[in-house]
Amino acid sequence: MKAFFTNGDFFKSSTFIKISAFLFISLAFFYFGKHWSDGYQQLIFFNSRQNPLTSSQITPTVSLSPNHNKSFDISSLIANTTTQTLASIPPPSDPEPLPPPPPPEVQRFRIVDENGTMTDNFEIGDFDPGVAEDWGSENTTEAVEESRAVVKKFGWCNESMREYIPCLDNVEAIRGLESTERGERFERHCPEKGKGLDCLVPAPKGYRTPIPWPRSRDEVVFVVLICWPKVWFSNVPHARLVEDKGGQNWISIYKDKFKFPGGGTQFIHGADQYLDQISKMVPDIAFGQYTRVAMDVGCGVASFGAYLLSRNVLTMSVAPKDVHENQVQFALERGVPAMVAALATRRLLYPSQAFDLIHCSRCRINWTRDDGILLLEVNRVLRAGGYFAWAAQPVYKHEPLLEEQWEEMVNLTSRLCWNLVKKEGYIAIWQKPSNNSCYLSREAGSQPPLCDSEDDPDNVWYVDLKACITRLPDDGAGSNVTTWPARLHNPPDRLQSIQMDAYISRRELFRAESKYWSEIIASYVRVLHWKSYKLRNVLDMRASFGGFAAALIEHQLDCWVLNVVPVSGPNTLPVIYDRGLLGVLHDWCEPFDTYPRTYDLLHAAGLFSIERKRCNVSSIMLEMDRILRPGGRVYIRDSVGVMDELQEIGKAMGWHVALRDTSEGPHASYRILTCDKR
Repeated sequence: MKAFFTNGDFFKSSTFIKISAFLFISLAFFYFGKHWSDGYQQLIFFNSRQNPLTSSQITPTVSLSPNHNKSFDISSLIANTTTQTLASIPPPSDPEPLPPPPPPEVQRFRIVDENGTMTDNFEIGDFDPGVAEDWGSENTTEAVEESRAVVKKFGWCNESMREYIPCLDNVEAIRGLESTERGERFERHCPEKGKGLDCLVPAPKGYRTPIPWPRSRDEVVFVVLICWPKVWFSNVPHARLVEDKGGQNWISIYKDKFKFPGGGTQFIHGADQYLDQISKMVPDIAFGQYTRVAMDVGCGVASFGAYLLSRNVLTMSVAPKDVHENQVQFALERGVPAMVAALATRRLLYPSQAFDLIHCSRCRINWTRDDGILLLEVNRVLRAGGYFAWAAQPVYKHEPLLEEQWEEMVNLTSRLCWNLVKKEGYIAIWQKPSNNSCYLSREAGSQPPLCDSEDDPDNVWYVDLKACITRLPDDGAGSNVTTWPARLHNPPDRLQSIQMDAYISRRELFRAESKYWSEIIASYVRVLHWKSYKLRNVLDMRASFGGFAAALIEHQLDCWVLNVVPVSGPNTLPVIYDRGLLGVLHDWCEPFDTYPRTYDLLHAAGLFSIERKRCNVSSIMLEMDRILRPGGRVYIRDSVGVMDELQEIGKAMGWHVALRDTSEGPHASYRILTCDKR
């Protein structure tokens, strides 16, 4: 056989020729049949009918269909034959019943077997994060339906609203106040529900990117310059402060710039020299070590806080929106922490024992009115053992009226158990006691009294001032914080007093959050190049323990963070301040107390999945647009269920939005929405 194939005789045989001819004819018929049938109405078929005369002889023929080039009404043919066809079909017989399905296998979820002993052979049920998010929600359906809707583009607000602060510029509500003699008009009076902001607050014409820190500490550009980057005059288009305070070394116009010489009403020779004087008067103040967080009341353009930054001190500069209404706006434009706030009839939105030092330099506050109720509020937010520095005319001027004011101040501070540590020149410095022993040793009926033991000194949202002395914790919590920078990472004692559900050690939660954000910020710096963004003013909209802000400090980003603690969650502000950070309590169903175009970066982690159950998501996003600078960025880290709605709203506001996966990958329940405000 092998020889037969090798010699080639097989290919010459008649068998090979017959097989080849059969294959060739078969392929030819297939090709011609397919070719001539495509694109033609005629039907080509094979007819194998038998001849009736000669049943043994079969004559295969190929014929054209008799229906070639004819058209028929198929529907009529179907209609005529349907009845006959159905009648000819016998009724179907009933199917045999199927056997019942086997009972489902019982799944047991346990770590104890039938004998009561521990076992590793157990199963864990599936977890649906949406159940936890929607738990107790009554408007889940509405939220889902809204997220699928396309949001119409928002229009621009009127030009007169360029510096609009909704809760402080509510003219209608302010006109309806029964009294304004205690400063009520400077407090929050938010628009009624449904009457809030529904448009985009425009930037001033010619708005440009602010000049970077620390150059912005000293100068702000007044008119157009060739140099870049600079802050143009139109960013804060007001020169009245120059007219009113130019002679006091606050602010001046030099050629084409706003200049900030660093002075103030009581420190006309500059803030640096003034801070040196305070340090010499009371060395224990120790800026940047013991004193890490300060508050400057009636801050002006915040030169006091601006120069403390170089000494590792964060200062909350506060002032009302009064006749010098743009002083806080100048501070924020310089890149200095500041808020619009007033000591009037309600508690400040900061926790008890928040500040290591509180400073007032000609702040125009009558501390002794109403039996010292305003100084009692300062006492509440001043840390045990902290200092109050007062630079004012009653300290050094010997006029009858001013001397009387000084005596009233000394009498009040003595009843508060404050110790006058030093009085030198035009500065007086008191120290708050570190425990309750002095308060408890006062004579019966002494005024002001101690606050009730059930009073929560950290409850501040729309809470009226109280004419009583805030008690200090018996365990010394709040007064025994470590020095900076160790306090940034040490879990403080007040961590244990936070009202929250914790099933593991709170210290472990604290450390876990710090590690979590440190790793995330490291990836942001490495992958997203955060250090190239030149961030300065940052707002964390749901701060928890302040881990996000701590991570920015750890990775040496030259910015400051205002940590917002929503009223809808645990009040963690005491922990934030004990770490040496700044924070404030807020309800995101209402507008925020700051000027438009304040922040370079807004960060929101897990905010919308919580607040959408009680707030209008569009209102929160519009408020974010108001306080975000043109060119600013937004990072939203939240559940997948809210991302569609947030993307639609962001696009409707003109933001450039992009959805990113987290480090857990595309199947994680969370996403990151990055937004750029053009």
